Amino acid sequence: MSIGKLRKDGSNGAAAAPVSRSNESVHARRFEGILRPYPQGDVDRLRGSIRISYTLAEMGARRLWELLHTDDYVNALGALTGNQAVQMVRAGLKAIYLSGWQVAADANTAGQMYPDQSLYPVDSVPDVVKRVNQALRRADQIEHAEGKSGRYWLAPIVADAEAGFGGPLNAFELMKSMIEAGAAGVHFEDQLASEKKCGHMGGKVLVPTSQFIRTLIAARLAADVCDVPTLVIARTDADSAKLLLSDVDSRDREFIIPGERTPEGFFRMRSGLECAIARGLAYAPYVDLLWCETSHPDLAEARAFAEGVRAKFPNKLLAYNCSPSFNWKKHLDDATIAKFQRELGAMGYKFQFVTLAGFHALNFSMFSLAREYAKDGMAAYSKLQQAEFAAEGAGYTAAKHQREVGTGYFDEVAQVIAGGAASTLALNESTENEQFFEKESVEAKVA
Repeated sequence: MSIGKLRKDGSNGAAAAPVSRSNESVHARRFEGILRPYPQGDVDRLRGSIRISYTLAEMGARRLWELLHTDDYVNALGALTGNQAVQMVRAGLKAIYLSGWQVAADANTAGQMYPDQSLYPVDSVPDVVKRVNQALRRADQIEHAEGKSGRYWLAPIVADAEAGFGGPLNAFELMKSMIEAGAAGVHFEDQLASEKKCGHMGGKVLVPTSQFIRTLIAARLAADVCDVPTLVIARTDADSAKLLLSDVDSRDREFIIPGERTPEGFFRMRSGLECAIARGLAYAPYVDLLWCETSHPDLAEARAFAEGVRAKFPNKLLAYNCSPSFNWKKHLDDATIAKFQRELGAMGYKFQFVTLAGFHALNFSMFSLAREYAKDGMAAYSKLQQAEFAAEGAGYTAAKHQREVGTGYFDEVAQVIAGGAASTLALNESTENEQFFEKESVEAKVA
């Protein structure tokens, strides 16, 4: 089977998310300013002879790209589970962030609880991307079977590839796995994979600028080989990292502190915004978005990075981690917190996210329930249930948990198989249908 060349918009002709005609020019300019230091012939040669369509990745990448160019900014929360992602979309968010930190903590294929130090198996984040997409697809199937329409469920997922779990070949394979799972965008960071730390930990070691550029090239090549316009995002930890693997790259040498080496042989370096901007400028030609990991929420600092990069690359999109590691009220007043994301958006930070939202929401909500339940018993759970019922007016549906996970959908499947004569339907005579749908059933009979 022959494989066509990349289209101008980077697509392979697979089914894509709805794209408005007025924004077709956005996709026509998809790869303007992107440097690929390899010819199309190499891409064709590496694709193989079998044509595979990565529909979810294709849809997600195109939709994310359009949102980044039509909305003031796209804000997202970090999802830990598929159910959390479903609630995010139902509540109105247009994109999902998938954090490696959260995967390390509670969603990795090793089944362990880890800190964010790349301790988990490399297939862990792609596995969660797949699970999130499967949950979103089920929500879409449920509503479609119920005759509802209008909500776009397959929110694009931006996933964390950490420091690539090794060298360029590891990054190439990891990017392919992300695409196979349906990620719309993937970010890599310029830390040494074997010493990788959370951006808000100490002990971070940067790789040479040229080494990280090879990682970015590997990620782009993987997307091109898969024939999908997946967004490549570069994160630099140069604002706070104090160690450097090697002095091989001349661009890094001005930031090295002369004569200082660690027992492991790392070079000590002068970190800060100047170093972060230098790295951002070096990475910009190879990526769709740039992200500078920061240590506190600071609009002036964000503006300095944006202006430093955009002075040379005026159209380069930026990303910002609105991190839960920051004590927001300690650093900012309420008015500044309220306008923070709008101001970032005006600076060019088009993708903004709270990395660990799922972890904190899950832990705090369960602790609160458990503490009240230990004290008040079923009165505490009834209070939670009444809060769920009250939220139904705003679009919440998970109080009806059987319906939420697809019981009604699979009743429809059973009916089709049985020619409409199935006697074992699960939802019709369920406790949920009798007690949670009672008001709706009465109203239907009256109508």
